[in-house]
Amino acid sequence: MHLRVERSESPYTGRVIINELLANNRAYVARHGHQVLPTEPQRHLAVLTCMDSRLDLFGTLGLELGEAHLIRNAGGLATDDAVRSLLLSQRLLGTRAIMVIHHTRCGLESFVEEELADAITADIGFRPPFRLGAYRDVDADVRETVAALRSSPFVDGTDVRGFVFDVDDGSLREVTPASS
Repeated sequence: MHLRVERSESPYTGRVIINELLANNRAYVARHGHQVLPTEPQRHLAVLTCMDSRLDLFGTLGLELGEAHLIRNAGGLATDDAVRSLLLSQRLLGTRAIMVIHHTRCGLESFVEEELADAITADIGFRPPFRLGAYRDVDADVRETVAALRSSPFVDGTDVRGFVFDVDDGSLREVTPASS
């Protein structure tokens, strides 16, 4: 497995894209005006989800600025850093409910954990010290993430629910816990 991503020819370089985004920000500031929102999310909600650019959580959930904490990483996994963020969100900023949202056609479904770890090791000379997060069954992965949060001593897991977002039609469906 070769790690180098072949990039298509594009007129955009990182510098051009970032400059365009800075111009977008100037226009946003002009429309946004000065708002002083409270630090605590108004809905007392934290959402742990994937970094995938196809997930528009504000649109999908009907959220406005200041209503929820959005914690994103590759796959929306309950990593040490995600747990740290949830701990701070709950302890310092009053969130109570946690939504775990994974999605269809996730990039984490596209590789085998050991194969990619081996390829990274071959490319850079050492193995990643963290789990990459590959999985095959999105519902099972949501259940695993919800279970990890519920069992963490650092997270109040009383109100943790898991969902799958369909990137093609925008729907959200709840994943129920597996029967014992």
